[in-house]
Amino acid sequence: MASVVVVGTQWGDEGKGKIVDLLTNHADYIVRFQGGNNAGHTLVVEGKKYVFHIIPSGILYEDKVCMIGNGVIVDPGVLLSEMEELSSQGLPVTPERLMLSENAHLIMPYHQMLDQAREAALSKGKKIGTTGRGIGPCYMDKVGRVGIKAGDLLDGKQFLEKLRNNIEEKNFYLTKQYNAEPASFEKIQAQFEAYAEKLAPFVNNVSVVLDKARKAERNILFEGAQGTQLDIDHGTYPFVTSSNTVAGNACIGSGFGPAHIDEVIGILKAYTTRVGEGPFPSELPEGDTVGDALQKKGGEFGATTGRRRRCGWLDMVVANDAVRLNGLTGLAITKLDVLSGQSTLKIGTHYDVEGKRYDCMPGNIRQTALAQPVYDEMPGWSEDISAVRDYDDLPQQAKDYVDRIENMSGVAPMIVSVGPDRAETLLLRNPFEK
Repeated sequence: MASVVVVGTQWGDEGKGKIVDLLTNHADYIVRFQGGNNAGHTLVVEGKKYVFHIIPSGILYEDKVCMIGNGVIVDPGVLLSEMEELSSQGLPVTPERLMLSENAHLIMPYHQMLDQAREAALSKGKKIGTTGRGIGPCYMDKVGRVGIKAGDLLDGKQFLEKLRNNIEEKNFYLTKQYNAEPASFEKIQAQFEAYAEKLAPFVNNVSVVLDKARKAERNILFEGAQGTQLDIDHGTYPFVTSSNTVAGNACIGSGFGPAHIDEVIGILKAYTTRVGEGPFPSELPEGDTVGDALQKKGGEFGATTGRRRRCGWLDMVVANDAVRLNGLTGLAITKLDVLSGQSTLKIGTHYDVEGKRYDCMPGNIRQTALAQPVYDEMPGWSEDISAVRDYDDLPQQAKDYVDRIENMSGVAPMIVSVGPDRAETLLLRNPFEK
């Protein structure tokens, strides 16, 4: 048995969904440990596209158990919508196949209202680029010890008491500070009573179930959302998400002991993208021939928001930060096929910030914004590699590119993706096989 964590190494959108889907074939339990419906996983299976926001993508396998950990914040409406969509596609979601941690916090309508009001009040250049889905305010309530948890849905009296207290406080901010409409206690009460009836069978103690699975020597796969540079502590703050995206949170966000983690796989896109605001040192400006080609060929639009992703060359400063912060034991290199047709490839090796060399992301956001990547160049390849099924059959230039990533990061590739479909993946080492 093995316990394996999958994390993004950049700013999210690295293709984690596909890699998790591949590894799920070897796992018994799949656990989402952080984030909310501000992120999405896109899978293409036999030409059919699936987009998940909360439910682990392992739900596509009928013999797997999927779990939403306590580190996830859950919009019940979105969760139920995903469940209904899957059922309509012939994949019924039952309590035997999906568990929701009783300690997972709920995104409430007033969280979304506050999120949108705060972002709208920020001046240009100060905006974070939030999705407006209530993620930040929900995490603020969690840390402020006034949040409402999934387990509270099972206790009507406690739920109403918490709701009443929160509505009073939130409406003060909405109406007095932001001049916005107040939230309705009665409307939310009715809405969440309906949610409670549907979700109650799925609420469970995920930590206890996971511990039993570990003792029974079952394979467990942990999946996170977003990427390392969006971590609330270690990312390009304040242009980050509101949770810890690094591998250490897999244990905190699910109630699993850290001594039991066997592998940590970092998903690394063969180039770099970012959605929303914030510094992006290796960015190619919109209108740049290469940047536009990567954006178009890679289909670089956010799975959740549909926003155009900013594109740039591979940044090994970002990658090596992820190696250090996550303790990576393997890499999954995705979208290598998107680089086909580029005669010359660039890899950022370090930054120049006001004449000083940086081998890691500066902690000062002003300096990060001034960071200029220093590039090495390599010859590219022209061949379409999407039909390659054996690593040795890749063009030599593509293998040289992968080798360079390994040499610069000190971490060997486990997986190389050469296309969006499940079948277009080269598994070099299976982390569940010791």
